[in-house]
Amino acid sequence: MRSSQGARLARRWVLLTGYLAMAVAIAGYATISGDRRFLATGDSFPGTLTSIAEAVGYFTATLSGVVVLGVLVYIVATACPDEQGVLDAHSFRLHLLAERVSRVWLVSAAAMVVIQAADDSGLAVARLIGSGAIGDAIGASEMSRGWIAATIFSAVVAVALRLTVRWIWHFVLLIPSLIAVVAVPVTGNAGQGPHHDYATSSVIVFMLALTVLTGAKVCAMLAPPSGQLQRRIVVIEATSGAVSLLYGALLLWLMLSPTALTWSDYGRLGIVASVALISVWLVDVTALLRARKQPVQRGKGIAVAGALAMIVAVAAISAMAIQTAPGLLAHQFTAWDVFLGYELPGPPTVLRLLTFWRFDTFIGAGAMVLTALYVAGAIRLRRRGDHWPPGRTFAWLAGCLTLVFVTGSGVRAYGSAMFSVHMAEHMALNMFIPVFLVLGAPLTLALRALPAAGADQPPGPREWLLQLVHSPVTSFIANPMTAFVLFVGSLYAVYFTPLFDTLVRYHWGHELMSIHFLLTGYLFYWGIIGVDPGPRRLPFVGRLGLLFAVMPFHAFFGIATMTMNTAVGGTFYHNVDLPWVANLTNDQHLGGAIAWGSSELPVIVVVIALVAQWARQDRRAATRSDRHTDASYGDDDLDAYNAMLREISRSRR
Repeated sequence: MRSSQGARLARRWVLLTGYLAMAVAIAGYATISGDRRFLATGDSFPGTLTSIAEAVGYFTATLSGVVVLGVLVYIVATACPDEQGVLDAHSFRLHLLAERVSRVWLVSAAAMVVIQAADDSGLAVARLIGSGAIGDAIGASEMSRGWIAATIFSAVVAVALRLTVRWIWHFVLLIPSLIAVVAVPVTGNAGQGPHHDYATSSVIVFMLALTVLTGAKVCAMLAPPSGQLQRRIVVIEATSGAVSLLYGALLLWLMLSPTALTWSDYGRLGIVASVALISVWLVDVTALLRARKQPVQRGKGIAVAGALAMIVAVAAISAMAIQTAPGLLAHQFTAWDVFLGYELPGPPTVLRLLTFWRFDTFIGAGAMVLTALYVAGAIRLRRRGDHWPPGRTFAWLAGCLTLVFVTGSGVRAYGSAMFSVHMAEHMALNMFIPVFLVLGAPLTLALRALPAAGADQPPGPREWLLQLVHSPVTSFIANPMTAFVLFVGSLYAVYFTPLFDTLVRYHWGHELMSIHFLLTGYLFYWGIIGVDPGPRRLPFVGRLGLLFAVMPFHAFFGIATMTMNTAVGGTFYHNVDLPWVANLTNDQHLGGAIAWGSSELPVIVVVIALVAQWARQDRRAATRSDRHTDASYGDDDLDAYNAMLREISRSRR
C-alpha cells in the first residue's frame, strides 16, 4: 500500500515538474520576444511583467481547464458506479484530482480577466487598476470577456465537484466544462478575420479532442486503468489524437500565411505542438494495432512520456494563442471579413442558397458522424437477424442530411447576414429537423445494437445510455412541461432581449443558437411523438393539446416581428451593410412572415405521426382485449363464481 501511494506521489511530482518547466519556458519566451509581438500589430507594449503574466496565466488556465474536462471525460468513460450511482474508489481518486485542479482553473481564469484586459490595452496591470478604467478595458477586449465566461463556468464546475460524487453529475458537468474551455479560443485568433467561420467551428472540435487526449494521458499516468479498460482507453486516445491532428492542421492552414510556417514564432510553435501530438498519436496507434493480438500493456515510462508530451503541446498552443496569427497580419480586412468571414456572391436566390457552401466543421461534421453511427447500428441489427423499421432509418437520415444542408449551405451563409434567411434557418433547426430525428428513435437503436457489459466487466456505452435515460436530470429536462417552457420561452428570450445582438455578432453565437434550438426542439417533440424510452408521456389527447398550445406563441412571435419598427440585431446588420437589403425592418418583417407561415408544415407532420401512433396503440389494445376475450370464452360461470367468493370474503372482513 505504501509503495503504491509513493508511486502515485512521485508521478504527481513529475507532472508538477513538467508544468513548472513549461511555465518557465513560456515566461522565457515572453521575456525574449519582448515587444516584438505587440509591434507587429501596432499595439502598445504593456511591460515585461504583464507580458509574462499573460503568457504564464494563459498556459496555467488552459492546462488546468483541459485537465479538468479531460478527467471528467475519463471518469464518465471508465467509472464503475454502484447502484446509487456513486463513483468507485479508482474514479474517486480522479475526482479528487479534478476537484483540486478546478480551483486552480477558477483562480487563474479570474486573474486572466484583468491581465488580458491590461495586455490588450497596452497598460501594466497595476497601472490599469489604478486608472479606474478597468471596466472599459474589459469591455473593449473580446478575450477578456471570454475569460469572464470561463471564470463563471469554471466556478460552476469547481462548486459542483465539491458537492457530488455521482456519475450522472460528472456527465452533466461536461457541458459547463466544455463551454469554459472553448470560451477563450473562440474569441482569439480563430474568431477573427477571413474564414473565421471555419476556424471557430474547427477550434471547438480541436479543443474538445485535445482535452480528451490530455485527460486520458494524465489519468493513465496518475491512476493506470485495469486491464479490461486499457483497450477502451487506447481507442479513445487514438481517436481523439486523430481528430486533434486533423483539425489542428486545418487551423494552421487557416491561421498561417503561405511562408510563415518556419520564419514566424507562430509557425515554429505550431511545429512543436504538431510534433508532440504526432508522437503521442503514433504510440497510441501502435498500441491499438498490437491490441488485436495481445492485451494492451503499457510501461510507466510510456505513460509519463505521453502526459509530458501533452503538457508540451498545450504550452505551445497557449504561446500561439497570445499572439496574432501571421495570416491575419497579412490580410487587408473588409467589413465582411470582420462580421462574416467570407464574401457573399450577391442577393440570395434559390440557386445560391443551394450551391454556395461553407461546410460547418462542427455541427455538419457531427451530423455526418451521427449518420454513420446510426447506419452502422441498423446494419448490425440486420446482420443479427433483428428487424429495424426502414421508416425510422429514413427519418434519421432525412434529419441528419437536412442538418448538414441547413448549417453548411447558403442557408447558413446568408442566414448569418440577413434576418429573414436566419429565421428560415431557425425554423428548420427548431421545428423541422428535430421531428425527423425523434422519429428515428436513436436511443432505441443504440440500446438494441450495443452489447451489454458482462458481470465482470466495467459499464460500457449501453450502460451509460441507460443511466442517462433514467436519471433525474433527464426526467426533469425532458418532462413535457419543462420542454414546453424551454421550447417557447427560449424563442422570446433570445430575440426580444439584447442577447440576440451579442450572439448574432459572432460565429460562435450562431453555433450556440443552432445547438440550443436543435436540442430544445428535440426535447419538445420527444415528449410528443418520441419512440425512445425516457420522459413521462402524456396521454395522446394531452400531447395533441400541448402541440396546439405552442401554435399561438409562434404566431404571436411572427406577428410581433412583422409589426416592430425597430430592427432586431440592427447594429450588426447595419455594420454588415448588404447592398441588396435597403431596409432592415422590411427584411425583419419578411423573417416574421417566414416564422409565422413555416410553423404549420412541421405541425402537420407531427399531427400525422401522433395520430398514426395513437391508432397503432388502439389496435394493439384491441388485439390484447380480443385475445383475453377468446381465452376466457366459456368461463363466464367460473368468473361469476370467483366474483361471488371475493364478495363473500370482503363482507366477512
